[in-house]
Amino acid sequence: MQRGSGFVTFLALCAAAGAVYYAYHEHDGRRAAISSLDRSRSEAEACEGAQTAAKTHAEDLDRQLGDCNKAHDADKTKQDETDKLAADMAKNLDATRGELEELRQQHADADKRLAAFKSLAEKLRKMIDAGKLEVVIRRGRMIVKLPAEVLFASGSSQLSTDGQTPLKELAAVLRQFPDRHFMVAGHTDNIPIGPSNYKSNWELSTARAVTVTEFLVSMGVNPTRLAAAGYGEFDPIKGNGSDLGRRENRRIEIVLLPNIEELPPVPKGADSAGQRPLAKAKPPGK
Repeated sequence: MQRGSGFVTFLALCAAAGAVYYAYHEHDGRRAAISSLDRSRSEAEACEGAQTAAKTHAEDLDRQLGDCNKAHDADKTKQDETDKLAADMAKNLDATRGELEELRQQHADADKRLAAFKSLAEKLRKMIDAGKLEVVIRRGRMIVKLPAEVLFASGSSQLSTDGQTPLKELAAVLRQFPDRHFMVAGHTDNIPIGPSNYKSNWELSTARAVTVTEFLVSMGVNPTRLAAAGYGEFDPIKGNGSDLGRRENRRIEIVLLPNIEELPPVPKGADSAGQRPLAKAKPPGK
């Protein structure tokens, strides 16, 4: 009985030792788990901190990128403005050069006209000094003016004998300018025409211009370089309120016409090749 009791006691001791060993190891496992949990928490906190730092850094990078984009857009806008300004300046420079060249051409043409004026006036110097005619510049044209009383009787278009002498001298001068065109213009005062073969001052002035033109042609002036025109009373140079003014208005003028190269340039697109008719003529009967 004692032997059996001792064995039971041994078993009890073994069970107790096992329980103690199990409890010890169970406690040790719990401590290890707690320690591992603590490490996991620390790692999680560290990861969360790193994530927060990374997010903050990413936000900083986004902000810097936005600032860079704004700066780039501003630089691009400024560059576009600079390019446009440069293009406008280049265009203005080209226009200025064109205007300068046009002014130079106009100046050269004016010099040509002035040279022609001076040459004609110099060749007419003797007649001017003798009081047979006047040379004036009006509306940019050189005009040789002869009093109508010397050339024609009142209300007549028949050239007087005394009027032929100055016209002969004038024709001799005009022949020295074979490349120039001239217009013979008749003018009257505003007094209504009296008994005459003509219905109006307009008809009388035109007939006198034709008479002078035909006489110049008979004196050797090229007819293709002459034109005749009548202005009547509608281009006075003095007031018609006095005898002196009316006498000044009764006149024959020889106008030096500009050559085509002396005229202002035709605007682009307005030449005959580029013009379009406003309306086409309809065939008869339609």
